[in-house]
Amino acid sequence: MNPRRDLRGNRAALFDGIEEGGIRASSSYSHEIDEHDNERAIEGLQDRVILLKRLSGDINEEVDNHNRMLDRMGNDMDSSRGVLSGTMDRFKMVFETKSSRRMFTLVASFVVIFLVIYYLTR
Repeated sequence: MNPRRDLRGNRAALFDGIEEGGIRASSSYSHEIDEHDNERAIEGLQDRVILLKRLSGDINEEVDNHNRMLDRMGNDMDSSRGVLSGTMDRFKMVFETKSSRRMFTLVASFVVIFLVIYYLTR
């Protein structure tokens, strides 16, 4: 026998099933596998989308809470700024007065009050 002819005969025997529908059968099987893989991938993506949606909702809630807290802090700072500016205006009035006697009385009264509180707490 001719070795080339045997090689051709073996090839023909190998590829005979493919030409007669082997490709179609494997193609439909491959198509079913691809559909199954696609379904699993879609389910995985849906789970991820749901998780990201929840996460973004939680982030939105946290941002809203922080914005409210910052607004309250801003309002508190504004009110304390008003109190401090009023106090500073009073100090300016006291220090701008030319009366040294009034200043001495004010300082002496602060010292006496401090000493009384110090001795009472001891």
